[in-house]
Amino acid sequence: MTKQGPLHGIRVLDMTRVVAGPYAAQILGDLGAEVVKVERPGEGDDVRRVGPPWMKDEAGHDTDTSTYYQAANRNKRSITVDFHHPEGQQLIRDMAAQADVLIENYRTGTLARQGLGYEDLKALNPRLIYCSVTGFGQTGPYAGRSGYDYVAQAMAGLMSVTGARDGQPGAGPTRVGVPVADASAGLYATIAVLAALQHRNAHGVGQYIDISLLDAQLSIMLNTFSAWFNAGVELGRTGNDHPSAAPYGLYEASDGLLLIATFNDREFARLARLVGRPEWAEDPRFARNRERVAHRAELAAALGDVLRQRTRAEWDELLNAGQVSCGPVNAMPDLARDPHVIARGLVVELQHPVHGRSASPASPMRLSESPVSYRRAPPAMGEHTSEVLREWLHLDDDAIAALQRKQVV
Repeated sequence: MTKQGPLHGIRVLDMTRVVAGPYAAQILGDLGAEVVKVERPGEGDDVRRVGPPWMKDEAGHDTDTSTYYQAANRNKRSITVDFHHPEGQQLIRDMAAQADVLIENYRTGTLARQGLGYEDLKALNPRLIYCSVTGFGQTGPYAGRSGYDYVAQAMAGLMSVTGARDGQPGAGPTRVGVPVADASAGLYATIAVLAALQHRNAHGVGQYIDISLLDAQLSIMLNTFSAWFNAGVELGRTGNDHPSAAPYGLYEASDGLLLIATFNDREFARLARLVGRPEWAEDPRFARNRERVAHRAELAAALGDVLRQRTRAEWDELLNAGQVSCGPVNAMPDLARDPHVIARGLVVELQHPVHGRSASPASPMRLSESPVSYRRAPPAMGEHTSEVLREWLHLDDDAIAALQRKQVV
């Protein structure tokens, strides 16, 4: 018997675009939920047009769909509905009555003004779990603002601890190169939806979920947050050094950069022995982490002199065999040929009718009894409109054609 995902049988209405909301809905889809993505006719998800680079068709020519869109939209079907039109609003209500979960990320109050807010849909479906993902949440003085990942990174303090130290080349606040605020908001949205589903299983009712990018980004500030709010210390920007551990950063081997991360005195003693400097473990400047941090520059210079005598590959093999955490600084082409990435199946390829193939990172969730699955490549805009309206609302061809003539779908 084929194992089904843990969310098999759960219907998700995905009224999101860009990254955070679609990412949450994709995770639910990976876990087996049936996800229907609702897009605006003629426009679709904004991130479809965020490029270059662009997806290629089977002949190798650029299409009008960005590669970014592929990152958060697998395991979904797409329909187009104009919910500014009264009949479009009714279609959303009818589908919400059949759904278990609705995720949306419009600006606060937008759907409520269309009669599609939580209270409106709760009256039709008390079991509905309604998750709103916004920049700043449903309450507070910033609730009405729009918000993107970059804004959340800046306002939650992430950029204040990212980038080179003052006085170093290129010093200044720096954004993280991937949308971590979007990703963390998407993850928290997924966690909250799963918790709400469990609550519904126990109590029979749905609920409203309020997720914001700012909240999510602030929640993962961890040591930076705790340093200030518990000790009044601003960690600041430390570049590729760790503010509280050494050696913990990038070091030059003979042919490039190697990341070494020693987080305790035991691991440092192993490192010292493996690089042929066992006396460092007894040196009062280096024996304990507190002293190593204080003498970071001296240690980095001494370690660098040793590491430059061998290649990255040689050090990587030697240090990992000796239980010292280290690794190369990979670019995307490196990942494509990395033996561990290949062995773990961390790149998933799905067949797409226009693009031929769509690649995305595998889900990191490995469940033994109810594994994730990869069933659909990210859909073309409106690809499944007629199919979904027949299945969910039992509309016939004439009814669907009438909606199309009115440009409702």
